[in-house]
Amino acid sequence: MSGAPRDPAVAGTFYPADPKLLGSLVDSLLRGAAAVPRPEGLAGATVLGLLVPHAGLAFSGALAASSWRLAGEIEPTTIVLAGTDHQAWASGVGVWTGGPWRTPLGEAPIDRQLADRIAALGPPFAAENSAHDAEHSLEVQLPLLIRACPGARIVPLAVSPRLGNHAEAGARLGWLLAHLRAAGERILLVASSDLAHYPPANVCEAVDRELLEPLLRLDADGLFALETHLLHSNLPGLVCGLCGIDPVRFSLAALTAMGATKGLLLAAATSADAGGDRRRTVGYAAAAFV
Repeated sequence: MSGAPRDPAVAGTFYPADPKLLGSLVDSLLRGAAAVPRPEGLAGATVLGLLVPHAGLAFSGALAASSWRLAGEIEPTTIVLAGTDHQAWASGVGVWTGGPWRTPLGEAPIDRQLADRIAALGPPFAAENSAHDAEHSLEVQLPLLIRACPGARIVPLAVSPRLGNHAEAGARLGWLLAHLRAAGERILLVASSDLAHYPPANVCEAVDRELLEPLLRLDADGLFALETHLLHSNLPGLVCGLCGIDPVRFSLAALTAMGATKGLLLAAATSADAGGDRRRTVGYAAAAFV
C-alpha cells in the first residue's frame, strides 16, 4: 500500500496512549455494551450504518461501544467513516487516500481502492489527507473499531462545514456503496457526531430527545431546521445541537440512497452521566440505521 501512515494525534488526551491501559479500557467498554438491551426491530434487520459519539473515551466510550459491538457482530470488511471536520480543513468531503492509521492497539488498514473511487466522484469529494492530520472525531473510534472489527479496512472522510449540497453529495456516496453492497461487499457507513453542547444536563437531555426524532427518521432537512430553531431559542448554554451536523446530514442522505428507512437508538447519555459537570454538559447517542 502506498502513502504515508497517519500517526495518532490525540493519544494520551482523548484515550490512553499506553497500549495495556487502552486495551483494558476498550475491552471493558465492549463488555459493558453487551449488557445494554437492544431496541425492538434490530434483530434480523440489515444494518447499513451507525452513529457514534466522539468525545474522550472516558465520557462517550460506553456509548460508542454500543455501536462498535454491533459492528463487530456484522463483521464488515470495509467501514466508511464520516467524521466531523471541527476546523473546516476539508474543502468539502476530504477523502484519506494515504497509508494505514496507527493506534496504540495496532494499525487500521485503508481500503485504498474504495478511497480512490470515492475521491474520483469529483467535487465536493477530493483526496485531502491533510484535513485529517489533527482531527479527533475519527481517530477516537479506532481503538474500539480495531478491537471489535479486527482486520476491517477503513475509508476516513472529513465532512466540512463548507460542504454545500449535503443531500446530493451523500446520495452519490450512497449509490456507490449500495452498488458495491449489491455485488457482495460488506461495507458499513459510520457517522461521527456528539449532540448538544454545553447546556445544563436537563436542557441537554431535552434537546437531544428532540433532535433524535428527525435523525432517527433519516430526515436530514428536518434535523437541520430543528437545530437552527433550537439555536435561536435562547436555551441556556446551548452552542450547537450536533457538532457533527454536516457529516450526519451527509450520512443520512447516503443511508437513504443505500436503502435505509429508519434509525434505532442503541443508547443515549450526557457527559454528566460519566461524572462531568451537570451545569455544562455534552450529549451523546449511539444508533443503528436499517
